[in-house]
Amino acid sequence: MTRDDIIVQVSDKFRLIRTEAGYTQDKMAEIIGVSKKTLVQIEKGRVPANWSTVVSICALFRETETVQFLFGNEPLEVLETVAREGIDLRKIKTFGGRVWWRIVAKKNEFILQQNILSKHFRILDKKNHRIFSSFDEKLSKLRFKELTKNS
Repeated sequence: MTRDDIIVQVSDKFRLIRTEAGYTQDKMAEIIGVSKKTLVQIEKGRVPANWSTVVSICALFRETETVQFLFGNEPLEVLETVAREGIDLRKIKTFGGRVWWRIVAKKNEFILQQNILSKHFRILDKKNHRIFSSFDEKLSKLRFKELTKNS
């Protein structure tokens, strides 16, 4: 998944996200910081949303069914992974991937998972802290191997 893929997906669902959240076009435009004219253009499919608008939508409306359906229960993780081209951080607590994730590998105190919707990978420690995330399968498996080799 790329930044452009995310922009297209969110732009295509813009109206649905707004109506699911129960906002008028005027109020939604105010919330996300765009003009009503721009919002209408996006909803009619005349222009795509820009990256900042997509990030705002996913952050502010991450609990909507539509955003959850697009990216699973962690849309901000998907955005962060794409924006930073993979992340390797410690101590970001997750729910452990009970719903939107499949286990690719499990060894020692680490789990390599893949999101069933976005297809990105992440590595969790035994306390369900995300310590790595990427769309690159080879890189994810390499990082998993490095982590499990040392533990």
